Order: sequence, then C-alpha cells, then structure tokens
Amino acid sequence: MGFQFQKLSVLVAEDTIPMRKLLVTVLENLGVKNIYVASDGESAFESFQKENQDIILTDWVMDPMDGIDLTREIRHNPKSPNRMAPIILITGYSAWPRVEKARDAGVTEFLVKPFTANDIARRLAHVITKPRNFIETEDFFGPDRRRRVDPTYAGPFRREADQKSYGAD
Repeated sequence: MGFQFQKLSVLVAEDTIPMRKLLVTVLENLGVKNIYVASDGESAFESFQKENQDIILTDWVMDPMDGIDLTREIRHNPKSPNRMAPIILITGYSAWPRVEKARDAGVTEFLVKPFTANDIARRLAHVITKPRNFIETEDFFGPDRRRRVDPTYAGPFRREADQKSYGAD
C-alpha cells in the first residue's frame, strides 16, 4: 500500500484479548508507533480525553459501554477533545439495520469481521486521505452520510450547496 503510518496515534477499544492483540499486531506491522488500548468504551473515552488519538478502532459489542455508545460520547460529550475524530467500527454483523444504526450514531467507517491486515490499512488510509465533511443538525452530528455525488440525480435538493453544485433553483 505504501502509506506511512508512523506518526499516527490509534486507540483500539476491544474487550476480547486475542482480538485486541491481533489489532495491535496489525497496527504495529503497518508502522503505527502510538497505539493505545482499552477493554471497553468507558476506558476508551477516558483515554481519548487524555491522549486525543488520531483514529479510533472500536469493537461494537463491549460492556459496560459498547462501540456505538463510545461513538456517541466522542461525537456529543462536551469533554470530547475532537468530535470529528475518525471512528472505525469493527463488527461481525453487517446486516443493513446495524449499518444504519452505526452510521446514525456517527461512525465514520465500518470494518466487518473477518478482515485482513490489508482491510485495516485501507480503512486507515481512507479516513486520512478522504476525510468526510461533518454535518450537524438538531438530531445528528457526524460524518456526512452521502458517499458519492450522482450527477444524474434530479431529485429535491435540500441543501444550499447541492443547489449551487447542480444549478437547481
């Protein structure tokens, strides 16, 4: 892949020791020098408050605070040092309702188990090289849910930027 991850700091929130060790090993092999680990969302948020890591890799299912709740804390808690930090959610479940729930909580990217080291490298590179704009409304704060611009879309334009981009009136 050729990407340089040496200066990156990554927080790994994973409750299962073997998976946590695997993620750390993959990150080390990718050249990441600053790796922080937490066994649940609560300790991950405490670490994030102190260290303000560049990227968070979090498992979905953890107790007492899972990856979705960790995402909500990062996005909405006034004590969060960076509400726009990229969050990569790791899960064994990829059914659409779960993807929607993660997206609606403010997750940046989704990584489905089983995954390869290359999958992790691609997600890291993607959140670095293609950062997503953030949207804030009354009931949502997180990465823009729109993944692509469809030049053939002629539907209703709800955002001023869309209207300017497409010349809509």
